[in-house]
Amino acid sequence: MKSFHSFRIPSVISALSAVILTACTFLASSQTKAENPIFPGWYADPEVIIYGDTYWIYPTYSAPFNDQTFFDAFSSKDLVNWTKHEKILTTKEVTWARRAMWAPSVLQKDGKYYFFFGANDVHEGEIGGIGVAVADKPEGPYRDLLGKPLVNDIVNGAQPIDQYVFKDDDGQYYLIYGGWRHCNIAKLKDDFTGFIPFEDGTIFKEITPKNYVEGPCVFKKNGKYYFMWSEGGWTGPNYCVAYAISDSLFGPHERIGKIIESDLNVARGSGHHSVMNIPGTDEWYVVYHRRPLTETHGNHRCTCIEKMEFNPDGTIKPVKLTFEGVPARTLP
Repeated sequence: MKSFHSFRIPSVISALSAVILTACTFLASSQTKAENPIFPGWYADPEVIIYGDTYWIYPTYSAPFNDQTFFDAFSSKDLVNWTKHEKILTTKEVTWARRAMWAPSVLQKDGKYYFFFGANDVHEGEIGGIGVAVADKPEGPYRDLLGKPLVNDIVNGAQPIDQYVFKDDDGQYYLIYGGWRHCNIAKLKDDFTGFIPFEDGTIFKEITPKNYVEGPCVFKKNGKYYFMWSEGGWTGPNYCVAYAISDSLFGPHERIGKIIESDLNVARGSGHHSVMNIPGTDEWYVVYHRRPLTETHGNHRCTCIEKMEFNPDGTIKPVKLTFEGVPARTLP
């Protein structure tokens, strides 16, 4: 029969070793910077969000349209070390989608995780557009919520792609979307199965700012609405991000200028981004895609992250593209 000491000491040493190893790992990661791109592979249109103590990025798989039949996701505790979650949603789960699955927008509500996406590169008279999926965990698996597109038709000239879901201070969720140089806004039902008409009976209102092409993104800071979008051609060097500041979500959205664009010392085609604020702080980050200088293929786009800073008057400072990325940052 083993004595009390002979049984307990090894387990205590093992536990202490684990604690020391964890502490050393944390110290090492806290002194490390992410590198851009932040994870390997061709990925574009990244949506960043915080769920609990974890950062999540949901990008487009950047490939020819017919190969874009699935979504991967990436998670991190520190913005430096990322875990890949493969095929969290595919065309197998979305019977009406067959290709060109693009640009997720995600959120958590009532214990469920919602995933808005575009599919099929839809044109007039075709089946496709914006869909919504739901899961019990951030990494899925996700299932089609409606069995059909949430938005199928071309309204106000806006192709139903590049959807962004924004929750205002009163709890109302809005769908903001659009390609082909037009942007629409609509009020979502609480269960995301459809829309609530505006007072004039319309479902969609156009809120297109000057030079808008695609990729809307909205956040609110100090009572002001920051409306951001991508300009230029997605395969060209002129792709960039511009923004406006307004007192109303519906505008007018007067263009202020660019904040992300090509840097011929770093990368080309920088755009289609999303924004993240660390809760309880004034720390802001922007996650975007760009094309390395060594690449000429239109789909060779990678996901990167930089800090986003503001001037005293609330305007956004131009974002400097880096290879270093940002320092490690854990969440509470």
